[in-house]
Amino acid sequence: MRKIAESTVRRLSLYLRFLEEFEAEGVETVSSEALAHRGGTTAAQVRKDLSFFGSFGKRGLGYSVPELTQALRDILGLGRRYEIVVVGAGKIGSALAQFRGFAERGFHVEWVYDSDPAKIGADWNGMTVRDVRELDADLASAPADIAILVTPADVAQPIADRLVRAGIKAILNFAPVQLAVPEDVAVKNVSMALELETLSYALRNR
Repeated sequence: MRKIAESTVRRLSLYLRFLEEFEAEGVETVSSEALAHRGGTTAAQVRKDLSFFGSFGKRGLGYSVPELTQALRDILGLGRRYEIVVVGAGKIGSALAQFRGFAERGFHVEWVYDSDPAKIGADWNGMTVRDVRELDADLASAPADIAILVTPADVAQPIADRLVRAGIKAILNFAPVQLAVPEDVAVKNVSMALELETLSYALRNR
């Protein structure tokens, strides 16, 4: 399959949310213009994004909301359950692990780990924070699909190496460091400072 730009995939995710909103409102058919309006883009961009994955809708009639919704869920791989582990039981890790919206999209946090004795054993809505030393054994017996890494920079790479050896193929990285992983492992870096800097730029250049 040809490589699709990350920006395109992000817009598909937005389109899916808009379609779900339309579906909740009882709308059965939607135009590319309506999707573009909610997403702050253009109708041409919507049509181009969708064209990478096939032919959808009918000229002059628009897109069937239920059909396009299901198509985007399939494209984004949301037709299955994903098992997630969170490494790092700080405030961000706690918020992510207990965010109920993940389960609604098929992402289920199964394990949370930390090295701090004060955090190990803590109960998070029925989920117990485990000792990070148990990570390898746990993943050997119950493999996961995605890891969320919320650790200090100095331990992020060693933890990532362990995750990769355990078979993890996707990492959401909140640690302030670039991870070195094999080509077949997908890493998405989340930088709070970077996001704030883009907002600062927007304010400075209004």
